[in-house]
Amino acid sequence: MAQAQSLSRNRLLAALPVEDQQRLLPKIEVLSLPLRQILHQPGELISHAYFPGGGFLSLLQSLQDGTMVEVATIGREGVAGIEVMTAPDGRALTATMVQGETDTCYRIATADLAAELKRGGALAALVSRYARAATAMAMQSTACNAVHLVEHRFARWLLMAHDRMESDTFLLTQEFAAMMLGASRPTVTLVAGVLQRSGLIDYHRGKITILDRPRLESASCECYAVVTNIIASVFERDAPSGLGEHRQARS
Repeated sequence: MAQAQSLSRNRLLAALPVEDQQRLLPKIEVLSLPLRQILHQPGELISHAYFPGGGFLSLLQSLQDGTMVEVATIGREGVAGIEVMTAPDGRALTATMVQGETDTCYRIATADLAAELKRGGALAALVSRYARAATAMAMQSTACNAVHLVEHRFARWLLMAHDRMESDTFLLTQEFAAMMLGASRPTVTLVAGVLQRSGLIDYHRGKITILDRPRLESASCECYAVVTNIIASVFERDAPSGLGEHRQARS
């Protein structure tokens, strides 16, 4: 069972009225998510939804040749497993993998979540707004991947990871960076090398350290600011804080 004070780690749950939190508490488990853990496989029945309290999750789409490409990320502003809202069979559309580990994640059975959403009220409104925001972010990402240079997209992804991990240093293998960018490993090496030689990051043995946040923001395309504002819009009527404010605090 979740502890009442711990719900503050996920922004959707923290934005709920106290009475809604109390009603949900007996149905929520708190667990840690280790790096690379798979939470959902494509096509499998979704038994639980996950509200991260830190770190972030990657949604991965598989191609016929076995290539996997990151199509979205979910941090403490969101929830994984909301296909239960739209998919009649309740099956996962993509793989969900832990890309940024966390010691706090809230897990709820999809049957309990579906019942709560059916009630209407604050959680249903928040999850609905988040689902709409997730669609908008996916559309922005599609446009970004089609138009913007790989080095700009890499900078944008690093900024989002920096926000969610709340640490200047985090793990990122070349294999996953290639998956995230839809690029080859040599391209990742080249792009990371440019950013490192410019003094924006340090990248050594699968570990990234952000050295110059303001210049990294300047190196990103406009999509970072767009996505940050989309996330903030989910909470405009519910919570004053957001990734946008976190970004400004780091600048």
